[in-house]
Amino acid sequence: MREAGASHQQRSMLVTGGARGLGAAIARRAMTDGYRVAVIDTCVDNAPDGCATYPISVTDENGIAMALDDFGTPDVVVNNAGIVRFGPLIEQDSDSFREVVEVNLIGTFQCARSVVRRLVAEDRPGVVINITSMNGVAAGPNAGAYGATKAGIALLTSQMAIEWGPLGIRVNAIAPGLIDAGMSEPIYADSEIRRMRESRVPAGRLGTADDIADVALYLASDRAAYIHGQNIVVDGGVTGSVIAGLPRPQRVDGVGVRS
Repeated sequence: MREAGASHQQRSMLVTGGARGLGAAIARRAMTDGYRVAVIDTCVDNAPDGCATYPISVTDENGIAMALDDFGTPDVVVNNAGIVRFGPLIEQDSDSFREVVEVNLIGTFQCARSVVRRLVAEDRPGVVINITSMNGVAAGPNAGAYGATKAGIALLTSQMAIEWGPLGIRVNAIAPGLIDAGMSEPIYADSEIRRMRESRVPAGRLGTADDIADVALYLASDRAAYIHGQNIVVDGGVTGSVIAGLPRPQRVDGVGVRS
């Protein structure tokens, strides 16, 4: 483990899947904003410098407990760890499907519950931020269990919010869209695919890991004190723009216009 210096005055954050991609961007931004940060990941070799690191899986409940014993109870937990096993559903084997459910959905539950139990025992408020996906809002082909788990996390976020809000725990989720980071990097290595995807985003560009980190740190802050139980879609408008790509005769544009 690589341990960072601690201060009792600092707020603290735990980021799962925090050694790479979106999680690493969130961890770096948190440290820039003055947080003491811990990262849980199966491989922490490339974790941001300055954070405490724990090379465990979110499926390892005992490992999570040991990490929390060592780091302390964080003020904020960001449940970012996730995997995908691509392929047509008709060809998916049950073990691959189950693995994605275990990491994405059950791992999110276990980490959040472990932190919240300690916060409640210590009579402290806290924040839970779950990372979902646009694929939990609108399904994509050949994504196996991924979209189903992300939709499940969105509803789990709502359930956490109604059960844990009265305990002083604020819970929200972030649904990233087409983000040029993490698991999506191999997709955007193809320049033509990148161009085509960018052209479908109303904001005119792909998202970045920092776009997601901005939202995560906002939700973690007191500025978001009245935001609770939400699944905030951060996608440049793409999930709401399906109808924009459908053909439409120009002659109908004048219908209903008064001269």
